[in-house]
Amino acid sequence: MILEIDRIDTFYGLGHILHGLSLAVSEGEVVALLGRNGAGKTTTLRSIAGLAPPRSGEIRYKGRSIAGLDTHRISRMGIALVPETRGIFSYLSTRENLLIAQRKGSRWTMDAVLGRFPGLRARLDSKGRLLSGGEQEMLAIARALMTAPELLLLDEPSQGLAPLVVSAVMDTIRELKNQGVSMLLVEQNVEMALQLADRAYVIDHGTVVFQGAPAALRADHRITATYLGVGG
Repeated sequence: MILEIDRIDTFYGLGHILHGLSLAVSEGEVVALLGRNGAGKTTTLRSIAGLAPPRSGEIRYKGRSIAGLDTHRISRMGIALVPETRGIFSYLSTRENLLIAQRKGSRWTMDAVLGRFPGLRARLDSKGRLLSGGEQEMLAIARALMTAPELLLLDEPSQGLAPLVVSAVMDTIRELKNQGVSMLLVEQNVEMALQLADRAYVIDHGTVVFQGAPAALRADHRITATYLGVGG
């Protein structure tokens, strides 16, 4: 396993968000993390990335405990977070947003990410705040790749995007999977997530209520109706 989360409890102030949550991601696997708004999906990603360290439990990356490590140390170990807010530096150009993340030895050079996201090439001198939502999402993923991640944490990559852009994001995730990048994908578009994922977890109030193959989740109408609002 590249990532193992073992019974973590994470709090925001007095708010107990994750309750003994456990999940795992194998090398080269795409795992979907699904649930309604407020279920704890983003908090799970933030716990892994060091932005919301768990108060108890273990997080292991390639066998090494990372719970409580500083965010920059976790990033340098090979974990990259693409946040729901995208985190683009609005007054820096696209080029500057990419260069600030460039890591020596990464196979994801400037030329490589522009080859993957050709639409960004014409926007290299544009400020981040002037990019469309789709361009910002592509830039956020490209910037994460330039840090040479082995595990990519994606938080709602399709949110607010036009259908054609969503399709491009899906193609990108598939290509990264084919190249061996492990991913934990948080996504409200359930069908999109299940098309991409090897396995899925559903969480509710910070607790896992389902884990298994996408086909098994599709077939479990009680889970999809109760926790995902899909079907009836």
